[in-house]
Amino acid sequence: MVKPLWQPSERRIKDSLMYRFMQNVNHTYGTHFADYDALYQWSVENIPDFWAEMWRFAGIIASQGYDRVIDDVTKMPGASWFTGSRLNFAENLLRYRDDRTALIFRGEDAVRRTLTYQELYEATAKLAAALREAGVVPGDRVVGFMPNMPESIIAMLAAVSLGATWSSCSPDFGIKGVLDRFGQTRPKILFTADGYFFKGKPLDSLAKIAGIVRELPSIEKIVVVPYVSKSPKLAGLPNAVLFDDFCKKDAKEMEFAQLPFEHPLYIMYSSGTTGLPKCMVQSAGGVLLHQLKELLLHTDLKREDTIFYFTTCGWMMWNWLTTSLAVGATLVLYDGNPFHPGPDALWRMAEKEKITVFGTSAGYIAALKNAGVKPGKQFDLTPLRALLSTGSPLSREDFHFIYDEVKKDLQLASISGGSDLNGCFALGNPMGPVYEGELQCRGLAMKVFAYDENGRPVVGRQGELVCTAPFPSMPIYFWDDKDGRKYKAAYFEKFLGIWTHGDFIEVTERGGLIMYGRSDATLNPGGVRIGTAEIYRIIEQLDEIEDSVVIGQEWQNDVRVILFVKMKPGFDLTDELRDTIKKNIRQGASPRHVPAKIVEAPDIPYTLNMKKVELAVQKVIHGREVKNKDALKNPEALDFFAGLAELRN
Repeated sequence: MVKPLWQPSERRIKDSLMYRFMQNVNHTYGTHFADYDALYQWSVENIPDFWAEMWRFAGIIASQGYDRVIDDVTKMPGASWFTGSRLNFAENLLRYRDDRTALIFRGEDAVRRTLTYQELYEATAKLAAALREAGVVPGDRVVGFMPNMPESIIAMLAAVSLGATWSSCSPDFGIKGVLDRFGQTRPKILFTADGYFFKGKPLDSLAKIAGIVRELPSIEKIVVVPYVSKSPKLAGLPNAVLFDDFCKKDAKEMEFAQLPFEHPLYIMYSSGTTGLPKCMVQSAGGVLLHQLKELLLHTDLKREDTIFYFTTCGWMMWNWLTTSLAVGATLVLYDGNPFHPGPDALWRMAEKEKITVFGTSAGYIAALKNAGVKPGKQFDLTPLRALLSTGSPLSREDFHFIYDEVKKDLQLASISGGSDLNGCFALGNPMGPVYEGELQCRGLAMKVFAYDENGRPVVGRQGELVCTAPFPSMPIYFWDDKDGRKYKAAYFEKFLGIWTHGDFIEVTERGGLIMYGRSDATLNPGGVRIGTAEIYRIIEQLDEIEDSVVIGQEWQNDVRVILFVKMKPGFDLTDELRDTIKKNIRQGASPRHVPAKIVEAPDIPYTLNMKKVELAVQKVIHGREVKNKDALKNPEALDFFAGLAELRN
């Protein structure tokens, strides 16, 4: 029998919001649920009742209640949610207006700023009044090209308080990457900072903005936040104004536009490495309710918590973190390199700010381990009770690293979802144990299965991640997709009427999930599908290797596995090391996982959201075009893979 790495105490279980919610369900529906499995099963069998209960539990603020939760629990896409209701997303996030700290901002340049909930409300009111005077109305697009700083959140809240639709990119995007996104949606107002800091250096944003707005005639106003300079030069930027000068100083109160549940809130983007990014439009009510389910129940977030997620404004975790304001918690925003001025930077901050929920990526945790940082021994992490990880599968070894070197009494919640739903399919369960390599549970009311190639659910075997019932945060549509063809092609073609997400997973007998990577990047040697995560898990244990990427190469009417490795300084890829790699993969995974070739590469390409781009490498290897390289953090890394002579034999 497999032993858990962590088990919550009875007191912790009964103090959790998940437990309280379960008792509410028992009281309302006459059930006698005592554990998560029973609650989950009820939630997927009674989807309208679950979401009605969630609406009440989250205390959704609405000027008008709903007539019906959902019109059809079998309809995907196109199910209609909470018809008749009218609400405002920003009003729900600004429900607290007191002197408790809402935002703590920490930048690389050692800047530390705080805003209370009252100060956040007042700042948003001033900006909302200015946007209203500038002619912003429901349906307009307002965008941010911003660092992860308070003004980014204020701009979003002010815009959506008027019924505008918000979209954002982080300032490390190139001009083409921004135009590929904002150029499709034609925004009216653009917010930017004058620059940002990275690895201790100030980097200018205004030159990029000048190039962007030349190609975006829809932009009527540019609002600039001073960050790297006290007095940014706005010459050359048409209709540009400083943030403080734009705000209406005498505005005190806000008028929140009351809009339907499915009014467009966010436009999120796909990575854009295979073509123009998909522009996924998501609803105000859907995002609010779905994210509050994840924050309140699965993260057990409470008003007394201090939550941090290492993210940029171009990743959905920024949107997710921001909804924590509706809980009344304190949000910690960090902008910059997480390893500056040293690899322990974020943990030094965690100690000082008394962070209770720490969110990051699996890549960061692997890099932290490789850097030799031992946060639990170096810092006082007494307040820390949960660590969240997403972005890519977290290896079993990194599960152990967290419990050995961060904290033993800690809920480690590896979570997985996507920008497509602005949330998760699988995530944490504060009432349940943590097992190595497993996501704790499927999300409540998320009817998630692993499907085999014949469309049958399997347990204990790898398959496609599918969701067979609608959920509120599904995109309401894709931008400029009038007949819905792009939307349906993205998720509903493999299994008709069923959301197929593109991840390769296993549902365990315990009800947890194991992630094996993107299904479009899975390897298929000899016709047997295997996940890339299993190979990465083994490679990460080798001290000589800094990073790697694995792909399938079409070869002699089959597919062979090719592994590229980036060596740590001072190490070479010797024949002896190649033999060790193959031996470890054969023993730790299977003979089918063993690479046919292992090649040293100078760098590994990543998206701007720090996800490995196996598909881009695979395309280059086969001589195919990689479109929109601006979606990559280091597109020059692909140059090495083009025309590799050693892959021709």
